[in-house]
Amino acid sequence: MSLQLLIAQVLLLLLGTLGIAAAEPDLINDHGLKAVLALMATFVVARVRPRLFLKWGTNVWIAALTLLVLVLFIGQGTQDSPGVRRWLSIGGQTFQPSEFAKLALVLQLASFFSRRGVQNKLLSATGMMVITTALIIFEPDLGTSVLTFGLGIIVMYAAGVRLFNIGGLVLALGLLSLPFVSGYLERHPYIVQRWTGYQTRDDQIVTGLDQIGKAHRDLNYGGWWGQGPDGPRWEYFAAHTDMVVAAVGFSSGLLGVLTLLFAYWLIVSTALQVAQLATRIRPMSAEIHGASILAIGCMFMVVGQAFVNLAVAAGLFPVTGVPLPLVSYGFSSMLTMSVALGIIHSAMREVRRQLPNEVKMDDFVGAAADD
Repeated sequence: MSLQLLIAQVLLLLLGTLGIAAAEPDLINDHGLKAVLALMATFVVARVRPRLFLKWGTNVWIAALTLLVLVLFIGQGTQDSPGVRRWLSIGGQTFQPSEFAKLALVLQLASFFSRRGVQNKLLSATGMMVITTALIIFEPDLGTSVLTFGLGIIVMYAAGVRLFNIGGLVLALGLLSLPFVSGYLERHPYIVQRWTGYQTRDDQIVTGLDQIGKAHRDLNYGGWWGQGPDGPRWEYFAAHTDMVVAAVGFSSGLLGVLTLLFAYWLIVSTALQVAQLATRIRPMSAEIHGASILAIGCMFMVVGQAFVNLAVAAGLFPVTGVPLPLVSYGFSSMLTMSVALGIIHSAMREVRRQLPNEVKMDDFVGAAADD
């Protein structure tokens, strides 16, 4: 396993536990137990070789599409969002199929490109992305759908599709979607309200009284070292989910926030190392190509979502409802992201296993010896 990737996950889970303890103390035991289960899931998935993920990619993707269809008919909303259908309840446990769908799309595209290559396969891959994204849009969940489509673009690029072709694809899809945008926004006016509210928030509210302003106040009060999880703080919406970074900053200060950013950087570094080492294996087999695609796709799935969440908390983006991976409360996201990290572990092990002896490095930073 990759030591630096394991360190990153443990740091994020610990910071998440600290943030939940500050924002919602009653949930700390539940969150801690789920964090342990998520870490165990990473260890289990890491033992699986990439060829199995590539073999079952299509089946996993079809299962994800089935769940996305089901959620449109029997899905549930919440008290805060009764008009949406994003959660399924099975055996008393609720989960978001859209979280699983992002990972399933990575597996499917990696399997597709590793088996068939990238020549003249753009339309087929685009169809997979559009189907997955469209089902999430219908829930509606615009934030997750944009992330899912962006994830597909990154996987395409990691597979070897040229930027020119990707740019043409995005432009064409943008033009084709224009006739449907106005109708979608009319049916779901909250999207426009969020955007206009974000644009005019400084003119319409007293600074510090809205969700983002209160989160900023928590971050400022955290100072350099934090107030601890039991420090006095203000209550505001989604403090333990969308705005959990504010609770982390309040509890552990700037040091905790910088540690969180460092942990996400470790994830990026590990995935890029997988891709770099894969280029040294000649000839590159379909499994190694697929492992490289899986690593980059899973990395972006985690870090891309983290970027959006942190940008919202910083006030750079309007509120999207996207959780902070491995930190926010919620088992669907935590488990899916932990499985994604396990896949990166698996890809790293496979690439190192097939490296030529002359380029193997015993002291390779961030990767433990194969066991």
